[in-house]
Amino acid sequence: MSAQGPDETIVLRDTFVAHGRAVPFENGWSWIASAWPIFSRAALLWIGMTLVLLVIHVAFIFLHLLGFVASMLGTPIFAAGLMITSRTIDQGGEPRFSQLFGGFKHRLGRLLGVGVLYLIGMALIFVIVFLIAGAAVMGLINATTPEEIVALGATAPLVALIFLALVLPLLMAVWFAPALVVFHDIGPVEAMRASFIGCVRNFLPFLLYGVVLLFASVVASIPAGLGWFVLWPVSVASIYTAYRDIYFSS
Repeated sequence: MSAQGPDETIVLRDTFVAHGRAVPFENGWSWIASAWPIFSRAALLWIGMTLVLLVIHVAFIFLHLLGFVASMLGTPIFAAGLMITSRTIDQGGEPRFSQLFGGFKHRLGRLLGVGVLYLIGMALIFVIVFLIAGAAVMGLINATTPEEIVALGATAPLVALIFLALVLPLLMAVWFAPALVVFHDIGPVEAMRASFIGCVRNFLPFLLYGVVLLFASVVASIPAGLGWFVLWPVSVASIYTAYRDIYFSS
């Protein structure tokens, strides 16, 4: 051990599967179940991190466009810190609050690269959706008959579907990218490619995963949203457990 302590980002590479492997359908549930101990072993720490990130997010909202840019760029960096925290707990170590900012210490440049690509992708999606929605709004303004108004109003669900179709691949590319960058020192483009492929190969487990989290989000929202102080950390830890399951062979 060096005077500065062990490298928090070292992970054994001998069983690493660069672009992920397909896992059974039921693993979508096991990712969440395995995440619960990671949360419960340091519940107060996770809640504290959640509160800090909530404050940062609110501050970004008040900064408007600048805050949006900062949020997109900062998401992979903070996510990397949360992955480091999850790994520390998973391996029986003692997590520290400072690990929340671990992405600023480890692989910052590459994590920032993921953030830049995330920002560019999201900006392009907004432009496309705005152009489509803008054309519909102009048509609605110029509509002269009830039939035209109804027809143009029906484009709203179509716009929503287009947005979802565009944003989903981007989210798939970003989902595991922070963990792949911070633990394996992979470049931004390759990490996002590997994340996307890993998600595609596990479409069915992710379907189960999404259904379970959707139900859990409804339950978490009932007591004035307080349940999110548990659900959000568990969800974050589940990204780590899914990464460990998909990108490492048994």
